[in-house]
Amino acid sequence: MTSILFKNARIVDPVTQTDTEQDLLIVDGTIERLGPGLSSPDAEEVNLRGKTIVPGLCDMHVHFREPGFEHKEDIRSGSAAAAAGGFTAVACMPNTHPTIDTAAVVSFIFQKAQGLPVDVYPIAAITKDRKGESLAPLLELREAGAVGFSDDGSPLFNTKVLRIALEYASMLDVPIIQHAEDPNLFTGGAMNESIVSTELGLPSIPRLSEDAVVSRDIMFTAYVNGRYHLAHMSTSGAADAVRDAKARGLRVTAEITPHHFTLTDEAVRSFDSNFKMNPPLRTADDVRAMKEALRDGIADAIATDHAPHATFEKEVEFVYAPFGIIGLETAVGLAVTELLQENWLTLPQLIEKLSTNPRRILGLPELRIEEGMKANLTLLDLEAQWTVDVHRFKSKSRNSPFHGMTLTGKPVGIYNNGQLVLAD
Repeated sequence: MTSILFKNARIVDPVTQTDTEQDLLIVDGTIERLGPGLSSPDAEEVNLRGKTIVPGLCDMHVHFREPGFEHKEDIRSGSAAAAAGGFTAVACMPNTHPTIDTAAVVSFIFQKAQGLPVDVYPIAAITKDRKGESLAPLLELREAGAVGFSDDGSPLFNTKVLRIALEYASMLDVPIIQHAEDPNLFTGGAMNESIVSTELGLPSIPRLSEDAVVSRDIMFTAYVNGRYHLAHMSTSGAADAVRDAKARGLRVTAEITPHHFTLTDEAVRSFDSNFKMNPPLRTADDVRAMKEALRDGIADAIATDHAPHATFEKEVEFVYAPFGIIGLETAVGLAVTELLQENWLTLPQLIEKLSTNPRRILGLPELRIEEGMKANLTLLDLEAQWTVDVHRFKSKSRNSPFHGMTLTGKPVGIYNNGQLVLAD
């Protein structure tokens, strides 16, 4: 058996409502003891004075690109980036080649992730090859281990297919995860429709593209009593629609990315393609609305939408560059800097958004820092100040708009599946 003794840590667990300084002893992957002044002659001792232990973080929206686009990222490199970012679990989206739309590809994902300190859960496609025309074999995919269904990157726009998908997913008790955009409004767009897009002369994507689809989808969710999750919410209008749905008791949840509660479309004035993502960066009013949605519980989760691209793919004119940025290794710093330090969220609330709620939405086992429970932990230094350097990232890709930014709050390690991974 292997033993690790974490000494002098602040332990914060929103599920058990714990916030105390104590020691934590792990024996063979299980939390053996909690309390002050613990000792164990056989244990490796790690002094965490000034550091915080929380339940393992879970990013419910990443793109690991494997199979098919391993030059951008693969499951091993993506998991290394997740561990460096403090995440012990991720859910990977199906826009791969081949698409995650068969049990064989779901099994492939699990096999590639076997033995890693980060748990990788596949989200399977709603429709075959994500074309939006006919349903993928949802029951087969769920039985193979898929934790949700999404055509992410391609909105599910066919309302007949949407209705049936919501009905099937409801029976399987998993969410339909929607990339909510009207393809007739966003096709060809490169940034948010605003005074900035007009001044820059860039083709734009109106906020109505998101707002209209979210409102429509909620109507269908109510009609069939489905489970609906809104990916990467970015507009105040979408937040209002989700707020109303929750008030009506509908099974609607939403996530927000760090870049959508941090950056505005003013950043696009640089013409740096690392500021090109979909949904696009919105206005300052939308950024504030995203923070309010997180504070008020309208947004359930923080997810990165980690979307790696090779450097040569991004180093083109803005309109021709692919959408997407990497986010796993900056998420904690941005959340602490923008939300915790600015008093939008308390630490337990932040951990709910980064761990408890994503797991609940995807039906993953609940984590609790209690004796007898499996040790699945993230170690944080909430006071650390650091400068983002993409050249030190574990990800294969470097497409981050936050390079050179100074942030507060950084992961110092994770413990999961009997493995301790410390930063650097």
